[in-house]
Parts: sequence; structure tokens; C-alpha cells
Amino acid sequence: MIAIYKREMRAYFTTPIGYIFSALLMAVSAWFFMSYTLQRGASSNYATYFQMIIILFIAIIPLLTMKLMSEERKLKTEQLLLTGPVSLSGIVISKFLAALSVFGGTFIVASIIYFIPLSLYGNPNASIYFSCVLATLLVGSAFISIGIFVSSLTENQFIAAFGTMAFIILLVLISNLNNYINNEFLRTVLSGFSVTSRYAYFASGVFDWPSFLYYVSISGVFLFLTVRALEKRRWSWFYMEEAEYEKS
Repeated sequence: MIAIYKREMRAYFTTPIGYIFSALLMAVSAWFFMSYTLQRGASSNYATYFQMIIILFIAIIPLLTMKLMSEERKLKTEQLLLTGPVSLSGIVISKFLAALSVFGGTFIVASIIYFIPLSLYGNPNASIYFSCVLATLLVGSAFISIGIFVSSLTENQFIAAFGTMAFIILLVLISNLNNYINNEFLRTVLSGFSVTSRYAYFASGVFDWPSFLYYVSISGVFLFLTVRALEKRRWSWFYMEEAEYEKS
């Protein structure tokens, strides 16, 4: 697992992807922070800033995940990887942790940097601010797991990227569908799956266990689905090789 994690981390920063992702996240989040927090002074709203960051994730998180699995298929190294000594779950978790490290490291550094001027020139509510940081990290980790799953379904990185974007957009927009639905039960169900509605608990400075478990569950479910997708391909290779052996 450690070897795969190190390989993925090295790949991020021996290619432009890691630098592009970090630069985009730092630059755009700085602009959002200026627009929605510093320039509004006393009327600033941390939640609005962090919600805009979540919208930004739609565009940049696929950059991190689009090649994690698809490139292995494209370069024909997937079979070697899947038949190696590391378990399938170990492979998936290693790749997930590598993407999470790049994302989380950049976002946490940016969040600390932005909190400094708030502390120097104002009286920020630290509990609400860092509660929003935690919630945004949870949302990002869930989106990363979705991206890894989509990447495992294709060898085309662009299809993986756009597929991840579409999936994330669907999760983000679910709560907006409630404005067009009259059925109360269906509205409740959709709210339960909404990323943004559960985020509101953290935005008020409250650590909400059901919402925390919801985000963690999304990550767990899509990582599990990724393992299943890889397992299915590994068995298909096994049966193909067995069939070729019997023919010979």
C-alpha cells in the first residue's frame, strides 16, 4: 500500500496535474475569500465562501481522479497491478489517500492562511470557520471517491473527468429539486441525499454525527464499488486465460 501511495504522490508532482490543481484551488479560493468574506466586513458569511468552494470542486476534483484508474488500463499496467501482492482494497485505498493528501493538504494550508487576517483584523467565530473547513474536507473526500469509481470504469481520462463532473453536479443539485416537488415524502428523501442541505449543520458550527456519517458513507460506498469493479475485471482475465490455456 505504501509503495502505491508513494507512486501516486510522485506522479502528481512529476506531471503538471498536482501543481495545476493546487494553483487553481489556492487562486480561486483566494478570490472567493476576498469576495465573500474580507470585502463584506461585518456582513461576511463563512458558509457562503465554503459553499462556493464546493461548487469549485465540480471543476477541479476530476483533475485529481481522472487518471487514477483509467491510466492503468490505458497503459496496460492494470493487470500487473491487480495480480500483484497488494489487495484490491489496498490499491484503491492507496490511490484514494494520495488524492486526498493533495486535496486536503492544499485546502487546509489555504484555510489556515485565510484565517490569519480574519484573526488579526476582526473577531471571527473559530468554531464555525473550522467546522466549515471540516465539512468541506468531508465533501471533497466524498467527491474524490466518486471520481475514483468513475475512473475505474473507463480507460479514457476525459470520459472519467466529465463523468465525475456529472455525478457531482447531480449530488449538488438534488436539494434544488425540492423547489419543484410537492410530495413531502419525496422532498424528505431528496434532502437526505443532498450534499448541501447536510452541510448547513456544520455551517452553523454544529458537529452533526448523521451528516458526518453520511459523507463518510459516500466515500466508503464508492470505494467499495471501485473494488468490486476491479475484482470483476480480474476474474474476467482469469477466465479468459483459463479458456486460452484449455484451447492450447
